[in-house]
Amino acid sequence: MNKSFQPQRRTVLKRIVQYSALGLFTLSSSLVGSLVQSTQAQTAKVINLAYQASGDIVKSKKAVEPRFKALGITVNWVGPFAAGPQLIKALNEGKVDIGTLGETPPIFDQAARPGLIPNVVYLTGRTPTDGTNQGIVVKANSPIKKVADLKGKKITFQVGSNAQYLLAKALKEVGLKISDIQIVALTPPEARNAFLQDKADTWVGGDPLLAAVESTTPIRNLRNAKGINTLNGFYIGRRAFVTQNPQLVRVFLEEAQKVGEAAEKDPSDYAKILADEQKLPLAVAQKVASRRTYKLRKITPAIIAEQQRVADFYFDEKVISCKINIKEGILFDLEYKAIIPGNIN
Repeated sequence: MNKSFQPQRRTVLKRIVQYSALGLFTLSSSLVGSLVQSTQAQTAKVINLAYQASGDIVKSKKAVEPRFKALGITVNWVGPFAAGPQLIKALNEGKVDIGTLGETPPIFDQAARPGLIPNVVYLTGRTPTDGTNQGIVVKANSPIKKVADLKGKKITFQVGSNAQYLLAKALKEVGLKISDIQIVALTPPEARNAFLQDKADTWVGGDPLLAAVESTTPIRNLRNAKGINTLNGFYIGRRAFVTQNPQLVRVFLEEAQKVGEAAEKDPSDYAKILADEQKLPLAVAQKVASRRTYKLRKITPAIIAEQQRVADFYFDEKVISCKINIKEGILFDLEYKAIIPGNIN
């Protein structure tokens, strides 16, 4: 075998041993051969990047196109996706290679596929926000005054998203469970509309929809995500694409970090783009931009442990039906060294 493939071959064999120890599959010579061979696949000629309806600064700034064009790679933006669950579905169908989303969707996806190696792998974390860009809100004239009053009420949100985590944690704080409320499961825009049309008592949502509603409708925020949504999500990738094209993943993450660093220094620039793309008043777009964070961070043992705590919480609360191991979606150190550029700490 060509020596250039030896490190990848060792990585794949380590992965096989790890998953075999977990009881996820039984080793066979044909399986070993096929997995080792997969690391020798030709570099992709197209990279499929997902974006959500809430806006994506990397897409907006056309940040990665010049680098990929120089490499002979076509950039295909796929979306807009209503939220993370829809994005992960497309990833599992092979339509998406890289995307960004919150903590919850990868957990729900893994729990829905017990015993299978996740297609979704964690690439980087995102710098946490202060939590003010999400909320559990009611109309200003609602008789619901506090989170404890939500028992038995109709609450609309995107199931399997960070909105569900915010709600579940807030309910637990006051001794309630998800099973104590009536779930109106809708996509974020549909949930916003249902709330405004009084088809639900409460809405759990985030920016830019939340900031827009705050500017037009008298509402009260019963609980924002301060102290709850601490991770602020991840960049994720499709396992086969990431392991076969580490150099392309590295280029993408390097450029995404550059854009994020610039936006943190001057969010007003992104606010102007948001105002145009989302058809928002500039003041609303400025609020959205000021409540977002943009920079990326390496996956660390502490981040893995925190994501595991989120998954364990969902299991303990009987939101997901099986206990999962987040490390099954974590790459090996050598794989991270191949994809993480020097500008991400």
